[in-house]
Amino acid sequence: MASSTGTGWAQLRQQARSLETQTESLFHSYAQYASLSQLPMTPSEDEQKTEAQIHDILERRDSLISQLARLLDSESALTSSALKQNNLSRHREILRDHRHELKRLNAAIAETRDRANLLSNVRSDIDAYRSSANNQNNQSEAEYMLEERGHLDNSHNMMDSVLSQAYAVNESFTLQRESIARINRRIMGAASQVPGVNSLIHKIGAKRRRDGIILGVFIGVCFLLVMFFR
Repeated sequence: MASSTGTGWAQLRQQARSLETQTESLFHSYAQYASLSQLPMTPSEDEQKTEAQIHDILERRDSLISQLARLLDSESALTSSALKQNNLSRHREILRDHRHELKRLNAAIAETRDRANLLSNVRSDIDAYRSSANNQNNQSEAEYMLEERGHLDNSHNMMDSVLSQAYAVNESFTLQRESIARINRRIMGAASQVPGVNSLIHKIGAKRRRDGIILGVFIGVCFLLVMFFR
């Protein structure tokens, strides 16, 4: 029974490794579509066939991994080895990485196709514009110039509006500064008219300077003591 189980495990692992190699080969072919400068708007038959093969192999590998897991669960704790557990985990990890790689390639191919289609549309628009421009008469050209002139006038009007708002804001700031200056002068004038206010303000300022000097001397002495007793 152990020999039969071992044989089944080896065969399933061989199939899984073979499918992993096939997946890598298909990825190499499928990735070439993302590097093409020109892609049709709809996927070609070969592109669809390659993507379908990748999906099919990924499903087959998922089935093989499930069979390996069931085979490992059927073994007893004595015959089941840590190596088999590691092999199973490795197959699962590779399958997960390949699924992510397929999603990445699908996104890259879609982006390449969208970019190619966009460039094609731009070229078509340019050709149509040139053809239309060649058929336009002087009246059409004059109308186009008038339209562009209208756009320029609108732009100038917007710029004038923005500048007007900026000047208004600047004028408002100027008025506020003048108001604050007048209020300050009134406060200083009122303070000078009240007896003893100037003297009190002077004493407060002197006390602050004295406190600052005392604090500075204290900090200096503490610093010297710390340096001395280190």
